[in-house]
Amino acid sequence: MTRHDEFERPVRYAGPVIKRGKRYDVTTTDQRLLDTAGPTDWVHTDPWRVLRIQSEFIEGFGALAELGPAISVFGSARTRPDDPSYQLAVDLGARLTGAGYAVITGGGPGIMEAANKGAQESGGTSVGLGIELPFEQGINAYVDLAVNFRYFFARKTMFVKYAQGFVVFPGGYGTLDELFEAMTLVQTHKVTAFPIVLVGQSYWKGLVDWLRDTLVVEKKISPVDLDLLTVTDDLDDVMSVLAKAEEARRAAGRE
Repeated sequence: MTRHDEFERPVRYAGPVIKRGKRYDVTTTDQRLLDTAGPTDWVHTDPWRVLRIQSEFIEGFGALAELGPAISVFGSARTRPDDPSYQLAVDLGARLTGAGYAVITGGGPGIMEAANKGAQESGGTSVGLGIELPFEQGINAYVDLAVNFRYFFARKTMFVKYAQGFVVFPGGYGTLDELFEAMTLVQTHKVTAFPIVLVGQSYWKGLVDWLRDTLVVEKKISPVDLDLLTVTDDLDDVMSVLAKAEEARRAAGRE
């Protein structure tokens, strides 16, 4: 639809978008769609990206909707199989499977591979949510259900939406990103009864000390916010925290 206002400025209504002056376009959406001539760089424009983002959410929701109870496990992709954390993650994957959980990881090597391995080898559901990176990681061989994402934020939504808790092993920036995302969601009550367990007391001590001695002291967070985290070296503690959170969820459901 096209009209002119009282100042004779051309105006075009393109769906919800209004174009005036220099933004006025004499072509229509249908015309541009059906006219095959012209450049192909439109596939990299923001409106097209919106459709790609939408498709990632649809694919993720469709693939994971019937997953059932699950725990997301995070940790460094650089952890070697001879690292004690690797075997601990394998054992955790098996224990989570024994407790009726699916295991969700980022699908890559290191800790992710270890947790997927423990889940798969014990007959459980092993999920990998991969991400497009400049340096290709690929999906590890122990993933039975994989979804690859272009966008981190779509991927992170799946980690939280389909999990009942996070278990976090030593890791780098990616691991810290997921950790603080989860802590923020719990702190702001976007998710409830969502436990976050850090495995590796010596590794996480510096971070926890900084949270307590700097953020709490300077009143950037409340002392109670430290309770969002459980730090342990013992998988029995991990399973106990998850079990208590599950009991809390069930109690809330009954109420």
